Amino acid sequence: MAISCPVDLDTRRLRDEIRSIYARVAADPSGEFHFHRGPDYAAELLRYDRAALAELPGDSMASFAGVANPQRMGPFGEGALVVDIGCGAGMDLLLAARSVGPRGRAIGVDMTEAMAEKARASARAAKLDNVEVRLGDAMSLPIENASADVVISNGVLNLTTDKSIAYGEVLRVLKPGGRFLYGDIVVASELSEGIRNDIDLWTG
Repeated sequence: MAISCPVDLDTRRLRDEIRSIYARVAADPSGEFHFHRGPDYAAELLRYDRAALAELPGDSMASFAGVANPQRMGPFGEGALVVDIGCGAGMDLLLAARSVGPRGRAIGVDMTEAMAEKARASARAAKLDNVEVRLGDAMSLPIENASADVVISNGVLNLTTDKSIAYGEVLRVLKPGGRFLYGDIVVASELSEGIRNDIDLWTG
């Protein structure tokens, strides 16, 4: 199974296209996209707790476009430091911040400035002082070595151009014994070179 882009794929163009799409999701989540979004999708298909979602700012949920529910994979732990890779508008990030309590911290990382700013605004609206959002990339996380108790990611690592680097970054920032709770899109068989060279198929 390939873990990186074809060598001749324009990875800079791919990253720009990903940023462009998710900037649009941040600005207008009701627009035309080929993936599900929003709190109803999260509650009905991914089994997020509706009561917990009801306590979050609407903007943090409207642009949610995850594929799974890291919140159901186990408790984060009171006082833990949680890192959310590709935090988007902040739905998972804010839920994590509430879960770890005021003694804990939740740090979101996103490569799209519009999403990062939306997450910051949502944290302020929710009065969650234990949230920080950093602009950055999954393949070069702006996180200190061995600092995180838990790393979460929701439908993001499939968009990275080199999975070995992205997973290596997760291992770098986790403390010994830390946990990686993530959901993502996988394929059952090797994709053809033509499909793997199609940027439009990478960007969702």
